Amino acid sequence: MMLETDRLLLKGPAEVTAVQLADYRVRNREFLAPFVPKRADSFYSEDACREALERERLAEQAGTACGFYLFLKRDPERLVGSISLTNIIRGVFQNCFAGCQMDGTLINNGYMTEAVRAVIDYAFRVLNLHRIEANIVPRNARSLRLAEKCGFAEEGVAKDYLRINGKWEDHIHMVIRNDGWAAPDNE
Repeated sequence: MMLETDRLLLKGPAEVTAVQLADYRVRNREFLAPFVPKRADSFYSEDACREALERERLAEQAGTACGFYLFLKRDPERLVGSISLTNIIRGVFQNCFAGCQMDGTLINNGYMTEAVRAVIDYAFRVLNLHRIEANIVPRNARSLRLAEKCGFAEEGVAKDYLRINGKWEDHIHMVIRNDGWAAPDNE
């Protein structure tokens, strides 16, 4: 699976190597640390990345997740970010959670906005989801701006929602809805 935007290739986990993912994780370890859970050193190994990619492929096959890895068209072998749609729940919910991260050397170039918009379109048009939720720590102004630019609206604050970098933190609950959602023919 692959999506394409003007400047990016968004590749599924089957099209990404453990070497590419490990390189990305190592390059961005310090930049991302304030916004992610604490990670053991083994998280940055090729073995851990191979296992993570396999888990993502299996979750995609099961229909419970869908992930994309970002590559610049001008450098199609260097992984520069990711977007994940996780905890896909069907039935009466038709919902998922979104998360994203970008290479620290490439922020403020509009790449993530371009990628998130493409993934929202895919989630609504192809996966036929009704809602996408994103939970963002209030101090992450860049991610809050990104969510707003892409059409997410705030629905409230979740107290002590996730343990980030070793500390429980509140998160702003952001949502975008597919107002054109239609039930599948087999429902």
